[in-house]
Amino acid sequence: MNIILFGPPGAGKGTQADNIVKSFDLHKVSTGDLLRDEISKKTNLGNQIKSIIEKGSFVSDEIINNLIEKILSDKKYYKRLVFDGYPRNLLQAKNLDYLIEKYNQKITCVISLNVDKEIVVKRILGRQTCTKCGLIFNQYYKPSNKNNHSCENKYLIKRSDDNEEIILKRYKTYLDITLPILNHYKKLNLLHEIEGKTGIDEIFGKIRAIIASLEA
Repeated sequence: MNIILFGPPGAGKGTQADNIVKSFDLHKVSTGDLLRDEISKKTNLGNQIKSIIEKGSFVSDEIINNLIEKILSDKKYYKRLVFDGYPRNLLQAKNLDYLIEKYNQKITCVISLNVDKEIVVKRILGRQTCTKCGLIFNQYYKPSNKNNHSCENKYLIKRSDDNEEIILKRYKTYLDITLPILNHYKKLNLLHEIEGKTGIDEIFGKIRAIIASLEA
């Protein structure tokens, strides 16, 4: 199966993508991971990507689409993909349609986690990462304590871009760009929307039910 997962910043999309990967033995496709991997290989394309990012520019759709095609053409990932963070715009969505058909595959379902702006802001503003062990906490929803975290609280930090102005801008951008993509998949009868403000396990239970119904 091939699954596309959508959700605004702070929706828990990455967590649910990891849950899907573990439960259904799939491979997660994250454009950020693909770009970092290409850079680490020090290929000509990787060096080009590194130069673009260092200048503060966005990597072109053409480069992203080429990286996606590498994955889709690899037989070990045949019908075993979870797309997290791709497609990011309607042109990428249509390119994915083309590549899926080219490599004799199909999109099983598209899952969108819907979360209100207020909850997104609170989730991201409360996000804390331990610089010592790498665990992620939230001062509102999952605070660090002696039962779940062995490091001292002095190691907890917030990302520099986790401020309300940037969060609201990212949320608006997500809505503006993603809505046409969701409508695209809705017309193809692939879209399943889930309320994303409940707990992680409850959300994943709904995702499992959707996938199970499609496998039956």
